[in-house]
Amino acid sequence: MRIAIASDHGGFELKEAMKNHYKNQGINLTDLGTHSTESCDYPLIAEKLTSALLKKEFDLGILICGTGIGISIAANRVKGIRAALLYNRDAARLAREHNNANVAVFGGRTQTPEQAVEYFDTFLGASFEGGRHQRRIDELDNLAEEKC
Repeated sequence: MRIAIASDHGGFELKEAMKNHYKNQGINLTDLGTHSTESCDYPLIAEKLTSALLKKEFDLGILICGTGIGISIAANRVKGIRAALLYNRDAARLAREHNNANVAVFGGRTQTPEQAVEYFDTFLGASFEGGRHQRRIDELDNLAEEKC
């Protein structure tokens, strides 16, 4: 599975911790930036990762900002992106099973590396259930087309 990871300055340390953890697990996370704690704008980081996902360069993405809120808002403005802020195991599982989320989002200032890894492992272990959930995802895409 090809997974991209990106953060703004507020999520940089968590991004680095996640990269190191998964490298030791044999999972390569492709880092799309930022590469320091120097201030940068989370909408641009979200755009870089979501564009790569839509081009099918990656199967899933991880986005991190200070709280996870701003970067998830930015990502979810892109049709076809379903970014979910994962704050516990149930949310992580349901984000995949019911929402077919393709981007996991974390808060670098609100979550520990251990929490982020636990929730992302749960996210990876879950599968989309389809059925009534697919209808709702289609409705989201239709809404995006109508409003744009």
